[in-house]
This record gives sequence, structure tokens and C-alpha cells, in this order.
Amino acid sequence: MKKSAYQTGLEKFNRIHPATNFVFNLVFILLSLVCVVPILLVLSISLTSEQTINSVGYQFIPQSVSFESYIFLWKQYVVLFRAFGVSIFVTVVGTVLGVLLTTSMGYVLSRPQYRLKKFLTWVVFIPMVFNGGMVSSYFVNTNFLGLKNNIWALVLPLMVSSFNVIVCKTFFQSTIPDSIVESAKIDGATQLKIFFRIVLPISLPVLATIGLFLCFTYWNDWFQSMLYIDDSKLYSLQALLMQIMNNVDYLSRNAATMGISAAQVASGLPKEGMRMAIAVIIVLPIACAYPFFQKYFISGLTIGSVKG
Repeated sequence: MKKSAYQTGLEKFNRIHPATNFVFNLVFILLSLVCVVPILLVLSISLTSEQTINSVGYQFIPQSVSFESYIFLWKQYVVLFRAFGVSIFVTVVGTVLGVLLTTSMGYVLSRPQYRLKKFLTWVVFIPMVFNGGMVSSYFVNTNFLGLKNNIWALVLPLMVSSFNVIVCKTFFQSTIPDSIVESAKIDGATQLKIFFRIVLPISLPVLATIGLFLCFTYWNDWFQSMLYIDDSKLYSLQALLMQIMNNVDYLSRNAATMGISAAQVASGLPKEGMRMAIAVIIVLPIACAYPFFQKYFISGLTIGSVKG
């Protein structure tokens, strides 16, 4: 009887008023539309002919469906696939190495027994406030490290950030108790074994979070290619698509000063549609990474509890 009364009281405490539930559902529907509607508009514009865009403007339902933007990009498939491979390599390698270095540094700084904890914490924190600037970093990466026209110039500068290290440090401090580490030391485990066999398996949430940050950073980056890469064979996908878009803009703006044939080519380019097609190509692969990281993020929340 007492148990039944307890359950009734608990259900009453957790019950949501129908009006409140309706408001919550309405808010979530609106937020979902805010996220989905721009994507649908971009996709619709990419499938609209340039003549229709010039005459009636942007529409959710195109009057005439055209794949000319994607056909134009497909004609560049050789360089596109090469740039896509560069972006995949940079994203995968940079994310894996970045997660490994960031979590290991955050774990070391989270241990109270580490003697250099305060000093290295300041070393990590200072770049969050200010850094040496673009000129000094460019000089170090090109003249000192020799990363000019090197694919590692797209990986190394973005591998570790102070913000991610602080996130990992805070997570390890609040999640990994010293009792687990001390028990493993008593059993004869080394620091590397403790980190890889005990700490990382129960830290999947922070691994997924840092991995997601790094994956987005590497995939969306084009600035490193602009700084360090002159060889077109080493362009990332974003850098290549941006170059294509800039070339189309240049041809469109200067069509009057070109020859007749060049002006005709420039006027026939699907400028607006290709902008949106480029956005679709860039967003689609990284959107597929969401379910992967979400899966491990949720599973990491439910494993690795500490028993008292």
C-alpha cells in the first residue's frame, strides 16, 4: 500500500500539465523548422535553373527543376575527388591525433599529484587570451617546420586547442576519481595502461565531444589551404570549391570585358545555383557524422560507473 502510494505521488510529481506539454512541443517544432527550412531552401535553389532564379528569385518549390549546377561541378570530378580525398585524410587523421593529444594533456593536467600542473595549466590557458599572431605562426610553420605545400600544414596547426584541453581537464577532474587511479597503481598498472585501459573507456562522452569539435573544424577549414598550400593537388574540398566559386564570380563580373565566346560562357554559368550546390556538397558528408558521434556519446553516458 505504501509502495503504491509512493508511486502515485512520484507520478504526480513528474506529471506535466497538458498546456505546458503543448507549449514545449510547439517550441521544439519551431526550433526544428528553423533548422530544417534553410536546408530545404538551399537544396531547392541548387536545383533551380539560373534563368528562373534571375526572373522570379528564390523559391522553395522551383518552377523548373535543373541539375545544371551539379552537372557543372561533376565536370570537375577529377579535381573534386582528389580534393575530397585530401579533406577525408585531413579530417580523419587530424581528429584521431587531436583527440589523443587533447585527452592525454587534459588527463595529465587533471591529476593533483602532477608537479608541473600549475605551470602547464598557465601554458595552456595563455593562448586562450592572446597568441603570437598570424605572422609569427606562418613563419614558424613555413620556415622553421617546413610545412609550406605540405599536407601536414592542414593537420598540425588545428590539432590541439586550449579550449578543448580545458574541457577535457574539467571532465577528468569531475568524472575520474583518484581512487580508481590509485587502485590501478597498487595492482601494478603503468600510467599508459591506466590511461588507455581505464580512463578512456569510461570517458566516451568527452571523446565524442572533442572528436565532434575537431571533425567540424577540419572539414570546414579552408584558411589553412589559403595560407600554406600553393599546389592545387593538395587543396582541400572547401578550398577547391571556394576557388571555383571565386572564379565563377570573377567571370560573371568581368563578362563585358572579355571576348564574345568568353562572355557567353560567363553568362551561361549557373552562378547562384552553384553556390547552393557547393553548400550542399560541403554540408552533406559532415551531416552524416552526427549519428556516429551521437551513438557513442549516448553510450558513453551509460557505462563506466564507480561503485562505492
